[in-house]
Amino acid sequence: MRWENLSAPPDEGIPDGAAPAAPPLPLALPGAIARTFDTPGFAGMTFYEVRAKSIINRVPGESRVPFEWTINPYRGCSHACVYCLAGDTPVLMADGRTKPISELEPGDRIYGTERRGAYRRYVVTAVLDKWSTVKPAYRVTLEDGTTLVASGDHRFLSDRGWKYVTGTMAGAGQRPYLTTSNRLIGTGRFAAGPKDSTDYRRGYLCGMVRGDAHLGSCSYPSGKVHRFRLALADDEALSRTRRFLSEAGVETHRFSFMPVSATRLAITAIRTSKQRDIEAITELIRWPEEPTDDWRLGFLAGIFDAEGSCSRGIFRISNGADDILGHTADALRHFGFTSVLEDPGLPNRVRRIRLTGGLPERLRFFHLTDPAITRKRSIEGAALEGQAALRVVSIESLGLELPLWDITTGTGDFIANGVVSHNCFARNTHTYLDLDAGADFDRKVIVKVNAGELVRRELAAPRWRGAHVAMGTNVDCYQRAEGRYRLMPPIIEALRDFANPFSILTKGTLILRDLPLLRQAAEVTRVGLSFSVGFVDEELWRAVEPGTPSPRRRLDAVRQLTDAGFEVGVLMAPILPGLSDDDESIEATVSAVATAGATSVTPLALHLRPGAREWYAHWLARQFPHLVPRYRQLYRAGAYAPQAYQRELTARVRIAARRHGLHRAEVGDNRRLPEPAPQTPSEQLTLL
Repeated sequence: MRWENLSAPPDEGIPDGAAPAAPPLPLALPGAIARTFDTPGFAGMTFYEVRAKSIINRVPGESRVPFEWTINPYRGCSHACVYCLAGDTPVLMADGRTKPISELEPGDRIYGTERRGAYRRYVVTAVLDKWSTVKPAYRVTLEDGTTLVASGDHRFLSDRGWKYVTGTMAGAGQRPYLTTSNRLIGTGRFAAGPKDSTDYRRGYLCGMVRGDAHLGSCSYPSGKVHRFRLALADDEALSRTRRFLSEAGVETHRFSFMPVSATRLAITAIRTSKQRDIEAITELIRWPEEPTDDWRLGFLAGIFDAEGSCSRGIFRISNGADDILGHTADALRHFGFTSVLEDPGLPNRVRRIRLTGGLPERLRFFHLTDPAITRKRSIEGAALEGQAALRVVSIESLGLELPLWDITTGTGDFIANGVVSHNCFARNTHTYLDLDAGADFDRKVIVKVNAGELVRRELAAPRWRGAHVAMGTNVDCYQRAEGRYRLMPPIIEALRDFANPFSILTKGTLILRDLPLLRQAAEVTRVGLSFSVGFVDEELWRAVEPGTPSPRRRLDAVRQLTDAGFEVGVLMAPILPGLSDDDESIEATVSAVATAGATSVTPLALHLRPGAREWYAHWLARQFPHLVPRYRQLYRAGAYAPQAYQRELTARVRIAARRHGLHRAEVGDNRRLPEPAPQTPSEQLTLL
């Protein structure tokens, strides 16, 4: 990795010159070049120049946005990411297994949580992004022995809402933080998986073959017939059994046992009719006189794949053979599980062993034994339980800096070693608040220096069908760094040359630099331009948006773009309760928007996602303490203001818009208001 400075021509008022070289940080950015600048606008920031592998990204299905494809030449926008956990921290995957956070990649399916009705529940989500840095590390120890190594900026979900690892009661570092009176929420620490040993494989085969296979030899007048057959609808268990048999010297033939129908899945089978294979399998599944731990783990995995179920949160293993039920109960007891034997009076004396202890014990079983069938391991929709012993015992500084990792997910959280862990949203807090939170975070921006050539290459790919591409929806593509890196001109040129429709949402006046290119593109394709202007009060702007162009400059840019022939919409966001939602502010803002020549105005009330809520709450309590009770009331149910408030706000903006001739200002015509995503009242009350 090369580390150097950059001297570049001044652009848009940025003084020339570079600061001393930044110290090397072991980011997971092979080949990156890190640069720092001595200009006031970039004070304390580091830019990591990388050559990206792709640039046109599909928006994850979990996102509620009216576009499918985006281009983001930058990652970060005068904000930094709160890097959180040690690289070996296990994260719960969608298949029920775990993977160290350092090994996750964007696109991986994992578990997060989501508020559904009265409960927060586990749901499958996607990893959207991943970062790493070096920060001072802390060890959080819980009552059940769980240890979590994290930065002081990381947050966990506690019985009193989201809490940072460290914080203070007052002063600049004031924020909710963990103490030994808190209890974290989750299942408890994840168990280590089994070793792939000979005994584990023999135990698995014993459970699977005894539980679900046909094995035997029959004598007929024509001779003796030997037969082994295992037929399953789940290929994962069938393939594992076949592999384990092959490793033991038994080769089987795979065939279709029963085709799919309207009422059942397709069933595939493996078989062999060789005498030596039947004898070998019989030996492999023999009950051991003194079973090892590995054999017990394998047997539990095999018998669960063969005869187990986990429906509606009830874990059962069913069988009619006393020896199988006995070995199952003994193995469960050996590993500290509690279970009960149920006799529902089924044919062939089939009885059920039911595991007790709820979700924590089910997850411990799955991780400890590692059954093959992933559909049986699903915890989708299960409610978060408070049964695990997750009281905070201690929070200790390790006295050193360590490589730490964080991810962004579709739900805003993930499950780290059995506790609900908040993911990094610092990189896109400006999307929701239009606030510069850089003073609270390290500043690191990743610059995709090859963005232009990537866009051209991907637009030329045969699979690309010319879909609309949105820019500025996650990170402002006309942030200050664009003045130096000039990534947008080649991007617009490529979109122009391929006549590909696109739109840009920005609050950066630097877009005017590219007006000639935008005109050229508009001659061959649809070009949508929008500015974000939440209010026009200059004093309020200096307080909450000090790192952005002033509202006056943004509206001047709207006028220049409309004079150039573009229809420019204004996203009136965020409208701040108690600060910019009064009739006077709305009237002044809508009037200024209309005077600037905008064709529409779309109001959007302040949206407080976890990750931005704490920062805003701290600022509000310091600057406008009399408003804190009102915000508690408005945001007690989650990230969004109540629908009644949003509707009333929309109506007042609509009336003002009609009065000033913005007839297309109907919210329903331009942008659908996001539905509230309820969260627990305790989170809101704690954070606000």
